[in-house]
Amino acid sequence: MHEMSLAGGILALVEDAARREGFGSVAQLRLEAGKLAGVELSALRFALQVVARGTCLEGAQVLIDEPPGQGWCMNCAQNVEVHERGQPCPRCGGWQLMTNGGDRLRVVDMQVRD
Repeated sequence: MHEMSLAGGILALVEDAARREGFGSVAQLRLEAGKLAGVELSALRFALQVVARGTCLEGAQVLIDEPPGQGWCMNCAQNVEVHERGQPCPRCGGWQLMTNGGDRLRVVDMQVRD
């Protein structure tokens, strides 16, 4: 389950921010996990609950946005929505798609408490 290592990385980012900015805990954490990011959201939520115990992230509300995948089709020169990797362009059926969105996991923002 690579979501556990992802949760550990998110926790490290939050703890670094807490040290740098001097806040005590996180009230709300908002993440973005694109449809093409390869992240199982329920597993990530569970992993975050586990790694957050005893940290500034414990008890935080975790919101996860899941934007659709996007790709540039080199055949029809259009930006198209991509539902999964390895599929043809939904407009022209071509196979030359270059992913350009919805493929990342990132921390968007957080609300913190002193």
